[in-house]
Amino acid sequence: MQAYHVTEYSRQARFTPAEVSKPTLKPGHVIIKVKATSINPVDHKILIGDQGINPDLPAILHMDVAGAVTEVGADVEAFSPGDEVYGCAGGLKGAAGNIDGALADYMLADASLIAHKPNSLDFTEAAALPLVSITAWEGLFDRAQIKPQDRTLIHGGAGGVGHIAIQLAKQHGAHVTATVSSENKGEIAAGLGADDIVNYRDESIEDYVARLTRGKGFDVVFDTVGGATLDASFQAAGANAQVISIIGMNTHDLTPMHAKGLSLHLVFMLLPMLTGEHRSHHGYILREIAGLVDSGKLKPLIHEERFTFEQINEAHALYASGKHIGKIVIENSS
Repeated sequence: MQAYHVTEYSRQARFTPAEVSKPTLKPGHVIIKVKATSINPVDHKILIGDQGINPDLPAILHMDVAGAVTEVGADVEAFSPGDEVYGCAGGLKGAAGNIDGALADYMLADASLIAHKPNSLDFTEAAALPLVSITAWEGLFDRAQIKPQDRTLIHGGAGGVGHIAIQLAKQHGAHVTATVSSENKGEIAAGLGADDIVNYRDESIEDYVARLTRGKGFDVVFDTVGGATLDASFQAAGANAQVISIIGMNTHDLTPMHAKGLSLHLVFMLLPMLTGEHRSHHGYILREIAGLVDSGKLKPLIHEERFTFEQINEAHALYASGKHIGKIVIENSS
């Protein structure tokens, strides 16, 4: 089969086409004819440097996949050949070794990590959802246990995880405020359901906390950006609030947490893929997400320009430039 692999990890690394062996079916797994994938921050970080989870070289990357099942392994009852599925299922090195990613004609996937894709989306649209949807779900529901009417602040409201978090929080009955960096992104976040918009370039934390919460602070704060944004999250949170972050690789002063009695949740949704444990929960989340999509309650935000596998280097160059809004999707034209 044809794949696009990398032979180094660096800022100069490029994907090149290669003929490789088709994956061999294993119990508990399915083989997917790959129709599409998308770029997540972790996909690009792996490409440009060692993240500690990089597959051995040469490597087939990309975690999100959408496609059609062609073969079903022993002990798999939920899927049959021909089923249209989506999931986050490869492109890293786990406890058992390399897990090849989606930049290939076929992909071996643990059946616990996938679900039937939303009927109302095409493959490229569905490929934009898995990693960001699972991350948002785990942060809001599994960790912070968000409640209806919670005053919820989502940093990066037009970003990959942020745009899903807005929609999930609204569906759960929360009052949602989204931070953005431009008027255009504010319009996008409002269109996704955010009740209030904050342009963090124009309004201080103190000002929007006073304006929107009468100085009390937010009940739930979801940091999808990291770095200084996590410190801003502590500042914007109210007493006994829940703070969620998906990026915790910096040093922070936790004094504001102590002063307010905050709870901090760090979400690393790749753990089931890396460890092999609790994988079925990802399949459950994806089934729930598909239901929300097909009922018109959730939609992916997708960058207007779509790419093919042959254009994968151009797609990553766009991601690196930061000049995109929404998930970048890549279609397998073969």
